[in-house]
Amino acid sequence: MPVYEYRCGSCRETVEELQPMGAPPPGPCPACGGELRRVYGRVAVTFSGWGFRSTDRLVPGDRPKKDFRTLASKAQEIAEG
Repeated sequence: MPVYEYRCGSCRETVEELQPMGAPPPGPCPACGGELRRVYGRVAVTFSGWGFRSTDRLVPGDRPKKDFRTLASKAQEIAEG
């Protein structure tokens, strides 16, 4: 089960709750009784491999582009033996 973070709208107290996905907020704030609202944090995303703008710009402009379909079919031939 995921851990969700909630923040009180009145006193700004934060609470972490272990609850199933889609469950409603856990109830009133334990400190002041105010309404708890879910806090959405940042998510780490890593783009790996070629085909993303961030990685394509690392390739020098004079370097020939690779035909990935040809490479995939060649890899398939090698895998099949």
